[in-house]
Amino acid sequence: MRILVINPGSTSTKIASFLNDRELWRETIYHPEEELSRFKSFIDQYEYRVKSVLDVLKRRGEDPSFYDAFVGRGGIVDPVEGGTYLITSELLADLKRGKPWEHVSNLGGLIAHELAKEKSLPAFIVDPVSVDEFEEVARLTGLPFVKRRSLVHALNIKAVSRKAAKEIGKSLEDSKFVVAHLGGGFSIAAVKGGRIIDVNVANDMGPYSPERSGGLPPLSLIRYVSERGLSFTETRRILGGRGGLKAYLGTADMREVRRRINEGDSYADLIYRGMVYQVAKEIGAMAAVLGGEIDAIVLTGGVTYDEGFIKDIKEYIGWLSKVMVFQGEFEMEALASGALRVLRGEEKARIYKGERGF
Repeated sequence: MRILVINPGSTSTKIASFLNDRELWRETIYHPEEELSRFKSFIDQYEYRVKSVLDVLKRRGEDPSFYDAFVGRGGIVDPVEGGTYLITSELLADLKRGKPWEHVSNLGGLIAHELAKEKSLPAFIVDPVSVDEFEEVARLTGLPFVKRRSLVHALNIKAVSRKAAKEIGKSLEDSKFVVAHLGGGFSIAAVKGGRIIDVNVANDMGPYSPERSGGLPPLSLIRYVSERGLSFTETRRILGGRGGLKAYLGTADMREVRRRINEGDSYADLIYRGMVYQVAKEIGAMAAVLGGEIDAIVLTGGVTYDEGFIKDIKEYIGWLSKVMVFQGEFEMEALASGALRVLRGEEKARIYKGERGF
C-alpha cells in the first residue's frame, strides 16, 4: 500500500511517502512569511498549500493516482474518540470551519481529501487534536457552566504509548502510562489502556512551556485583560503563542535558553527551573489520576533533545516509576500506521458524527 502523509504546521507543511510501514521519502515545504501574510486565516491558505504539495509530487515524478490512500493530521473538530477517521462530508465541513476555533492542523485532512477525490481514493485523519476520552469526573471544574474538554497532542501521545507498551512487553490495553509531550506546548496525559483519560489542555492549564502560558491565577488574568480591553482572540494569542519562555525570555528555542544558562544568565536559569518544576508537578498529578499504578513515565517531544532537561525532570519524578524517553515526535509514522491499520482490516475506520454533547 502506498500512503501519502500530510502534516501542516504554522509555517511549513511536512509530507512523506510510505510503502506499507516503510518510509520512502520525506520533505518539509517551508512557507515564507511574506507569502503567508497574504492570507487572513489558516483555511484561506488551503489552495496555496495544496499547490505546494502537488508541486513536490510533480518534481518527484509522482501524482495523486500513484497512491492508495492519503492521510492528514487531524485538527480541532468536535470531541471524538481516538482512532482513524474516514474523511466524510460532515468531517470535511467541520475541518473547514474549525470548532471551537481554527487550527493549522485542520488543513491536513482538507489537503488529503483534495488529493484523493479525483480518483475516489480513501482519505483519513488519525487521532486529531480534539480526541476526548475523559472520564466524567475529569470534566468537572467548580462551576457547572464551565466544563473541561480535551484538546491534546493525541497523535504523538498515542504513538509513543504503543512504543512504550511494546518495549516493556505489555499490550497497550493492559498498560498505564503518564505521557508528557513536550514541544512548543505541553500535553501531560494519564493514558490508561491506550485511552487518554485526563490531560492538561496546553492553552488552559498545566505548566508553562516554550510558547504557552499554562495555568494562570484566574482573577489576575481577568484583571489584566479587563484593564487593557483585550478581546478573546487577542487574549488567546497571548496565552497560546506568546506565553511561557517566549514571554519571559523573548525566545521559545530551548537551545538558546540553554546557551544563556551556560553563560551564567541567572534569570534564564530561574525561568527554566520554573518550567521543569511545573512539568514535574503535572506528571505527579497524572500519576495520582492513575492511582500511582503506572508502568512508566514517558517523555517525548522536541524539548527532550535537551539532555539537561531530562536529567532535571528525573531528579523530581524518577522515584515514581521507570522513565522512558522517545526524543522528538513520531507524527508522520503514526499517521501512516493509522491509515495502514484500516487498509489492512486490522481496525475499522471510524465515522465522524459531530457534536457529542459536551
